[in-house]
Formats: sequence, structure tokens, C-alpha cells
Amino acid sequence: MTSGYGTEPDWYSILGAHPSDSQAELRQKYQKLALLYHPDKRHGDISPERDAEGAQKFIEISRAWTILGNEETKHAYDLQRRDREMTRSFPVDNQIHLEEMIWHEDEEHFYYSCRCGGQYIAIETDLEQTSLVNCDSCSLIIEVLQASRS
Repeated sequence: MTSGYGTEPDWYSILGAHPSDSQAELRQKYQKLALLYHPDKRHGDISPERDAEGAQKFIEISRAWTILGNEETKHAYDLQRRDREMTRSFPVDNQIHLEEMIWHEDEEHFYYSCRCGGQYIAIETDLEQTSLVNCDSCSLIIEVLQASRS
């Protein structure tokens, strides 16, 4: 099941979970589904197609747990989900690359001029958490694209 934006699945949906679930609740949902779809637990009287579907489902469940079972990766995923939700709720006016923003040395922030005359201002740590920046004078929002980190 996809999140509706891009190609990344909704890991919470795969586990039948919610972002507000505790780690213990996430673990319990994962374990229940893993037992249900684990290839070694499947009965021999199912068709090869259903067996392949079950194996694929088990892989998705395992991947979801890999992301949501670790606090760091869960936090990063939650931030990405929030960005996607904000983009759907508040349409992005423009996409720019971080290199297009200007670094203001004295005030230690990036800025980019808005068409209304205001500025999009972001400190470096803000851009680590989200890629959406509001104008300081109007309701426009830009998405700051960063080079992928290898």
C-alpha cells in the first residue's frame, strides 16, 4: 500500500498501526503479522501464487518493522510523512535547490526572496528536519531540494 505520494509504502498501514502507537504496540502488530505470513508457517495446501503473495507480504512487513522498530529510522520516516502531509495540505508554490538559497553569514541562516517581497528563511537544522519553508510575509511555501547524501 502506498502513501499516495511518491513510491514509498505507508509502513504504518502495512503493520495495521498508527503513528501514535507505542513501540510495544508496533512490535506486537509486527509479530502477529510476521507469524501469519512467515514462509515457514504457511500451510502446504495453498497455491504457488498465494504462497508468492504471502512471501511478498512478509517482506513488506519485515521492511516496515526495520523502519518503525528503530527510533532513529522511525523519526526520520515520521518527518518525511509530515512533509508529504504538509505538501498535500498546503500546496507548494515552488521547488528550489538548496544551492539557490543564499547563506547569511552574520545571522547564520539561508534565505530566498519571495515574489511578494518577503523572504523564505531557514536555519540549517530546520532543513535537516523538513524541506518546506514558509515565506515570512505571505502564505506561500517552497520546497527546498537537497542533494542526496550518499
